[in-house]
Amino acid sequence: MPRNTRNQSNTPNSRFGAFQPEPDDDAPKSKSQKKRDMTALQDLGVELEALAKDRLARVPMPESLSDAIHAARRITSHEGKRRQMQFVGKIMRGLDNEEVDAIRNALDGFKGTSKAETARMHLIERWRELLLADDEALTKFLGEHPGSDVQALRNTIRNARREQQLSKPPKSFRELFQMIKAALDQKDAANEAAAPQPAPDTDA
Repeated sequence: MPRNTRNQSNTPNSRFGAFQPEPDDDAPKSKSQKKRDMTALQDLGVELEALAKDRLARVPMPESLSDAIHAARRITSHEGKRRQMQFVGKIMRGLDNEEVDAIRNALDGFKGTSKAETARMHLIERWRELLLADDEALTKFLGEHPGSDVQALRNTIRNARREQQLSKPPKSFRELFQMIKAALDQKDAANEAAAPQPAPDTDA
């Protein structure tokens, strides 16, 4: 009988994956996936820090995260806030999936009920970008919002540009946002006051 049995039918054939490991759903995540997850949680923390006070109070979160977020909101130093937000991200990464989902659902609820508010925020941000990028934008803005304080706007724009150039805390950058918002609110109030009122019903 031949001693060479390498080609017998009962020999395991690795070409067909007989010795291939089964896919493992619990396999460790890749470095790139971990980085994406960390970034997503960090961004979620930034969203929380930027929320209005009343909305932040309605977001379900552990006390440790709430304390860290409130601490970040009190910090005015750019570097100090950056370090605190890194700490917020660290806490976020320690939350379980249910806690993260609850936070995301709360934020999604705010977004869904405030589309007009979001559009207005984007309009203010676009005006701020234009005013910081081009001096001619101020002329256009004043044409649409004639009640604005011209000198205050000029000073704030100049200071915000200097902050960006010197990497200083964005104090004037935020002030410019509020000034633009106030101008838009004033214009809306004026338009509402000038709108024709319905005629009184004289048929009664």
